[in-house]
Amino acid sequence: MNGLPVLPAVELLSMLRRGQISPLELADEYIQQIERLNPQLNALVDFDPERVRAQARALKNSGTPLFGLPMTIKASIATAGYRCETGSLLHRGHIPHENAVAVDRLQRAGAVILGTTNCPEFLMAYETDNRLYGRTSNPWDLDRTAGGSSGGESAAVAAGLSAAGLGSDSGGSVREPAHFTGICSLKPTPGRIPGRGHLSGSDGPFAILGATGPMARTVRDVTLLFITLSGQDALDPVSPPVPLRNESLEDLKRVPIGFFEDDGLIPVTPETRQAVRDAVHTLEQQGFRVSPFRPHALEEVRQVWWKFFVRCGAMLLEPLVQGRQSQLSPTFLDFLSIAHREPPLTAPELLSGWMECDHVRRKLLAEMEDFPILLCPVCAIPAFRHGERTWEVEGKQVEYLDAMRYTQWFNLLGAPAAVVPVGRSPEGLPIGVQIAGRPFEDERVLGIAAAVEASFGYQPPPLSVG
Repeated sequence: MNGLPVLPAVELLSMLRRGQISPLELADEYIQQIERLNPQLNALVDFDPERVRAQARALKNSGTPLFGLPMTIKASIATAGYRCETGSLLHRGHIPHENAVAVDRLQRAGAVILGTTNCPEFLMAYETDNRLYGRTSNPWDLDRTAGGSSGGESAAVAAGLSAAGLGSDSGGSVREPAHFTGICSLKPTPGRIPGRGHLSGSDGPFAILGATGPMARTVRDVTLLFITLSGQDALDPVSPPVPLRNESLEDLKRVPIGFFEDDGLIPVTPETRQAVRDAVHTLEQQGFRVSPFRPHALEEVRQVWWKFFVRCGAMLLEPLVQGRQSQLSPTFLDFLSIAHREPPLTAPELLSGWMECDHVRRKLLAEMEDFPILLCPVCAIPAFRHGERTWEVEGKQVEYLDAMRYTQWFNLLGAPAAVVPVGRSPEGLPIGVQIAGRPFEDERVLGIAAAVEASFGYQPPPLSVG
């Protein structure tokens, strides 16, 4: 069974259905991998092997789509009976009594919950570190971060501590970690996978920005999870009654794809440029229509994202942390210091920002009429060392949040975006590319992501099979 924990989820499910392995035997494989590697990675924060075994023994219906699949859940998504503390001492010991809708659907589909995974405090960082559990390390290099805010989830999936999992994304939080650790992920159109039960509120502007998304080792795995979890939640105001769609490979090849290597403002590493070029090349070889194209509205979109995520986000959280600064983690204090460089939003600014949001979304959607799919970097850099906040890229100093801007546009647009591993940095770190589409065209994004993956895709980090 050596190497079994890093197999694609779809292969594991096939083995389970054919009786080649039992849910309990598979659970034990993952328990051993967690016990071996989690002390180094610090990915799971609530893990009880006997609870896992009890779930596996209790499974009866082998016809469910995720029968016996061991999965993990980001600790900001309500999972009944598990610690879900959003990485904060202020929420120490919080154990929900009810599942988030997406978690409930996973369990009804037959998944075995291994535990919850680490995240930065209140999810406001691209690095997973907090005062409650400490930092999560990257399985490709323990001196580097696995990303954030779904960094615990990405480290677990990449290193074979979990077959797949659920993260959440308001500014790149399932995509950046996937890029940093060499796995696949999807930030879906908000509501297509219901967000009800996410513990760091997905209301107001965050109903547009945020989405619960699957993370796994292959696009096929991510697609299976999307199909299993999607469907309207009648109690979620942004969850649409959109049926699953199916486009053939020939249909997808007729969709114009625009690509760009950088946004014209923030440079990317040479290897990141090469990853985009390599993805373009493989699509062209398969008969896809790919052309250079960079939307003009990107920076306007990013400025509105900043207004809501950074400035409005800080205003929403400050009443909760008032007078408790001594308990806050450095990563969250860093976020507050960035937010406080600008004054709090006034009522007129917030109102104008809300109006501007729809205006710039319309502008970007108009540009995407010619290119409904965009292929671009995930980030300006590969995984960075713990605590780093600036980098020199192509002779220019790149600041922390600027390096991460390549995901943020699609949060404001409320659009689906997937990540596929393609390249490597000089240090051997994974580099992904991002495939983004128009709202509600998630299946199209996944189909084209699968075409990119056909020439590249997940490779297990040496740590995971050693």
